[in-house]
Amino acid sequence: MENVDKGYFTEENSAEVVNARMSPDTDPRLAQVMEVIVRKLHEAVKEIEPSQDEWMQAIRFLTRTGQKCDDWRQEYILLSDILGVSMLVDAINSRRPTRASENTVLGPFHLEDAPELPMGSNICLDGKGEPMYVHGRILDTQGNPVGGAKIDVWQANDEGFYDVQQKGIQPDFNLRGVFRTGDDGRYFFSAIKPRYYPIPADGPVGELLNAMGRQPNRPAHFQYIIEKGGYDRLTTHIFDPDDEFINSDAVFGVKESLMAEFKPVDDPQKAKEFGFEGRYYDVEHDFVLAKL
Repeated sequence: MENVDKGYFTEENSAEVVNARMSPDTDPRLAQVMEVIVRKLHEAVKEIEPSQDEWMQAIRFLTRTGQKCDDWRQEYILLSDILGVSMLVDAINSRRPTRASENTVLGPFHLEDAPELPMGSNICLDGKGEPMYVHGRILDTQGNPVGGAKIDVWQANDEGFYDVQQKGIQPDFNLRGVFRTGDDGRYFFSAIKPRYYPIPADGPVGELLNAMGRQPNRPAHFQYIIEKGGYDRLTTHIFDPDDEFINSDAVFGVKESLMAEFKPVDDPQKAKEFGFEGRYYDVEHDFVLAKL
């Protein structure tokens, strides 16, 4: 008796048989996605040749990953992050002209309702940490200033925590701010030197990292969303190249073009201009927006 599919299931033709069971009425994009996923998954299983016990361990890991998810924690996104899939999806969806700034991952700590502040404001509300002056320009790919660009910036504190992680300890909207550039495209504000911090490592994804001999930290950085009508929205970071985890970011978010020198400055007169006392850090970085 001839099977109208691709024959009976065997080790050799497993993926073909499974994919042939899809209805011709399946949404074309879903059919394409599932065909690739089934084919690659079966290829992986055939190459790895897991034992029944190993496969059950994988099932248990995925089950525990789902059980760790709630309104505040998305363990599957964390899994995607540490496997580099989040960054790969971001790269595919953020292809830009050569001169344009590169994207990187948004992360879980962005707030939509951060306050808009006058340019030059200090986003550090609790006065803790080493002061830093952050500045640069927003440009187009021809080098022209982009006025009216909205800059949404946020960072971790000197202990590696965001305000939303320390409710009642840090003030609300600490180390966050929204600014808009003038006609010259310049931006500048005061902040503090950020510190590296670990991704949540108390769940199955953290156990997997540990089992692979990998560390859970992200290197120190500022995070930005920069947008202006007619330009591609930029979600990005600037990183401290001297951070001890710069070459081992747990979520693969570091790009060479996003590194900016965090320079210590010992100049009492300049420090006074920015409202600092004593030594401070200076970081300058320009961002280039691509037109739509």
